[in-house]
Amino acid sequence: MAVSTPMDAEQAWKDLQRIRVPQERVYDEFERSVSGGRGMTYGTAALMWVFLAVVGMDLPQWGVGLLVAAYVGLLSVLIVMSSRRSRMQLHHTRCPGRMWAAFGAEAVLVSGTIVLSDHLTEPLEPIYAGLIQATAAVAVYLLSLGPANRWAADSVRSGGEPAADEEAGR
Repeated sequence: MAVSTPMDAEQAWKDLQRIRVPQERVYDEFERSVSGGRGMTYGTAALMWVFLAVVGMDLPQWGVGLLVAAYVGLLSVLIVMSSRRSRMQLHHTRCPGRMWAAFGAEAVLVSGTIVLSDHLTEPLEPIYAGLIQATAAVAVYLLSLGPANRWAADSVRSGGEPAADEEAGR
């Protein structure tokens, strides 16, 4: 089928860029908002470190319950503060798959680090063991958070489709 009107390639390219550039900015903003910013990341990491270090001190059962309640409360405050500052709201169906997978992978990595460091630090005093476990778990959290967030946000940029370079390899 032939095009009946002449088409200017340069004008078509400009039109495509006019549409594409704002879309790319939306994706860039989404990637920034996924991470919650440095304050949220380091606040969560610091809160996690304090929680794990104190739990490692062999508290009584009521102390652990009180600590868990305080941890969940403070974490909820951080989440609410971060969500109020977020300028970007996407429809919930745009980001469930990879985001839940990234969240689950982070949970498995951090939990595995805690369990492994618990076994490795058994002969140490509880205070030192708790500090080592907290430091190792937070280090794993911070090192894996960036790649996990980029991977999760990439699904929104690609619209759930396989990336172009993945298709080219097929």
